[in-house]
Amino acid sequence: MRKTIFKKLETQGLIANYNRLRKNLPPKLPDRVFIWDETFREGLKAPTVYLTYVEQVRLAKLMDEAGVSIINVGFPAISEEEKRTVKRIVNESFTTAKLTASAEPTKPSINACLECGIKEITIESPINGLNLECQLRLTKEQGIQRIIDGIEYAKKHGTTINFNLMDGTRTPLEDILQVFQIAVEAGANRLGIADSVGFIRPLSMRYLISHIRDGLPEAIKKKAPLSIHCHNDFGLAAANTLSAMEEGVSYLHTCIAGFGERAGIAPFEEVVTATELLYNIDTGIDLGKIYRIAQSTEKAFAMPIQFHKPIIGENSFTHEAEEMMSQPLVFEPFPPEIVGRETLIFIGRNTGQTLIQKLLEKANIRASPRQMDELFRRIKGPQENLDKGEAQMTYYQIKKLMKDLLKGYTMDEFWRLVEQVTHQHPKLPKNTKKQQTADQLVS
Repeated sequence: MRKTIFKKLETQGLIANYNRLRKNLPPKLPDRVFIWDETFREGLKAPTVYLTYVEQVRLAKLMDEAGVSIINVGFPAISEEEKRTVKRIVNESFTTAKLTASAEPTKPSINACLECGIKEITIESPINGLNLECQLRLTKEQGIQRIIDGIEYAKKHGTTINFNLMDGTRTPLEDILQVFQIAVEAGANRLGIADSVGFIRPLSMRYLISHIRDGLPEAIKKKAPLSIHCHNDFGLAAANTLSAMEEGVSYLHTCIAGFGERAGIAPFEEVVTATELLYNIDTGIDLGKIYRIAQSTEKAFAMPIQFHKPIIGENSFTHEAEEMMSQPLVFEPFPPEIVGRETLIFIGRNTGQTLIQKLLEKANIRASPRQMDELFRRIKGPQENLDKGEAQMTYYQIKKLMKDLLKGYTMDEFWRLVEQVTHQHPKLPKNTKKQQTADQLVS
């Protein structure tokens, strides 16, 4: 369906499709890409989001039915509760999706995955100066050795290894090439770049990925395909993911509705639909299941999807009546049925009198001027009679409730809680409770 609709419009001379021009097709585009879902790893980092085991299994099964290739089911080393949940999901049966779980390159973190029965472990670690100095407190040599030891240890237990370079888009190219080659030699089966703070733009992403691809030995590239993991801090996660794909990356990390830590990561529905419809590349995903998955995730997360969200938002295929009624594709990029949606047309205060007259004529209804005035009065009445002040008050009450739900403990509240539970007064350095400024960090 997706292939024939646009081709028909083109051959009839009704539209120009610049996406299909040969000069606009990047030469390194893969023939097939694989969707790697991070909803249970990244999505659950959204403040206060909590899923029951039943909710997680239901979502995982929906992803599996839709054709998701890899599902990251969590980070078992975080807590015993997380480990129990991951272990139970691993014991479920899946048709299409392979399950992976995240770990640091340490024995305790990897053991937590092994104890869950995970056969594919995603080892995550940064290697740039900022993370080595401020987070890991290691030298570059120690950081690399830590990665080697972790991969080799996991490999000895017969697992498939994905190595994901955290903060990869702020890591010097020569260090990326070095650690990737070392990771594969140690046993990694896939290599991933993470834009951990969403700080790269699409053209820069293409530059980086092309130089990684060209800089790695052929043997390494054949042995370990590349994956991409983009955060959405600048609203560029989907664009950056597609840019990486244009340079040959075949494993695309996404999260349903783009949920996740801070501004989230590349939205599943945007990446999949764009890949299929704008690039004509197979993702293995049944597009007709996209909306159902999004609705189930919204309900489970208890976080509303914004109305204007592309593909899955309530307004995406909703229109106030226009001349589009004869052909919705005049005002829509693709038939909504492709993603399990439908076009919704409504009559509202901005609908023109001429159009309403045409609608009546098509229905063989003749309305007098007085009847037309009454019809318009009733159409506009509900909105004009609405107490906007009351509506705004209700909106802000709901917004406050959502903020309260999202609120965790401030550091001061945390230490007070610790004191209540342990009956010990925390003795902290003076600057511990205050966030360091960027100037302090740089200096």
